[in-house]
Amino acid sequence: MLETATLGLFILGLIACVGFGLSIFYALFFGLALFYAYGFIKKYSFRQMMKMTLSGMKTVLSVTIVFILIGGLTAIWRASGTIPYIIYYASKVILPQTFVLASFILCCCISMLMGTSFGTAATMGVICMMMGRTMGISPVWTGGAVLAGAFFGDRNSPMSTSALLVSELTGTNIFANVRLMIRSAIVPFLLTCLIYLVIGFTMKTGASSSDAAALFAKHFNLLWVTVIPAALIVVLSAFRVSVKITVVVSVVCGGIICMAVQGLDFLQTLKILALGYSAPDAKLGAMLNGGGIISMLKPAAIVLLSSSYSGIFEGTGLLSGIKKYIGLIAEKINPFGAYILTAVFTAMISCNQTLAIMLTHQLCGDTVASNDDQALSLENSAVIISPLIPWCIAGAVPLAAIDAPTSSIFCACYLFLVPICYYITKRRGQRMKPASGPHAEMKTRSA
Repeated sequence: MLETATLGLFILGLIACVGFGLSIFYALFFGLALFYAYGFIKKYSFRQMMKMTLSGMKTVLSVTIVFILIGGLTAIWRASGTIPYIIYYASKVILPQTFVLASFILCCCISMLMGTSFGTAATMGVICMMMGRTMGISPVWTGGAVLAGAFFGDRNSPMSTSALLVSELTGTNIFANVRLMIRSAIVPFLLTCLIYLVIGFTMKTGASSSDAAALFAKHFNLLWVTVIPAALIVVLSAFRVSVKITVVVSVVCGGIICMAVQGLDFLQTLKILALGYSAPDAKLGAMLNGGGIISMLKPAAIVLLSSSYSGIFEGTGLLSGIKKYIGLIAEKINPFGAYILTAVFTAMISCNQTLAIMLTHQLCGDTVASNDDQALSLENSAVIISPLIPWCIAGAVPLAAIDAPTSSIFCACYLFLVPICYYITKRRGQRMKPASGPHAEMKTRSA
């Protein structure tokens, strides 16, 4: 009862912050206070609670470093001419009517290569958003296409850390999982492409691409060398170099180009790296301003604060009483339906994808007998649903990196279609084989 009340108050706090337009920090600090109070009631000392908090934060320190690097990368790519160069030439080839579809497919390809949604958003995502603005494309739809494409690889790529985490939690082979995930992604992928194609031909677009190209040509030296920082991302990712090293190499290369090609001095380059790019022309700035380490400090702080919950949940056993309700849900609808509802809940209270995956597996693992089904259920629920929660950093960070509105979440069609299509598939299979329901699975497991 105490656990339910504590979590209920926290969720109400989150909803209140979103409803009144307040910073999510208020809800996160409120949640931290609630969980500390719960720990004190359960006779844990302040020192023990602090230890739990720090243990949770330690697990995401490397992730926060990546956030900071991504912020610097997006600014340097702007200042070095990398983004203007790509937009200048790509806008001459890609039609405005097919741009939303092209953004989705390009981000799918890069995310499959890199295996990271954050890295995809910070590289190809930023390029797509800037290009969309030059064409007068709605940033809501561009942001949705980028977010959907970024998580295509986050779910399906063998280089994805979330895919690796799922394989470790379920004791399955990551490459076997990838084959299953790609197979179940075909229908959602094709439906998403169709939706984006239809939207593109019905959307009103501007005719500003030629004006933008002229602005870029006026303010930047658009030499072929300016594309090297982007090429390095692709090449190093293909050789499976770590994301941190890849981003650092691209930033350093971009910084050299800022000074050697664009005529900036060392201090100017450092200022852009830290504070973001600020164009000398107002029209250019409307399309290109942003980025910088400072732009990622807030998302990094949200990650650190929300990750502290994982240590508290594990140390106090706050979520252990919820498990029985998950079993009842699985019996009432079907096991994957329980995964979906649990993933929404865990993403809401954890505010990050990694913890949502771990908690969903912990709470739902017993409802599915097969390890392969467990892996696929996790990938089609916690991995893909986390970015759909507005205050969860899984979606908030990529959208912040490309400067897209939060409402872009509703245009990330692929993220909605994956769990819906898989649920329909499992529901049809359950009707065809009544004996394979939750009770039969539990019996198989016990046998």
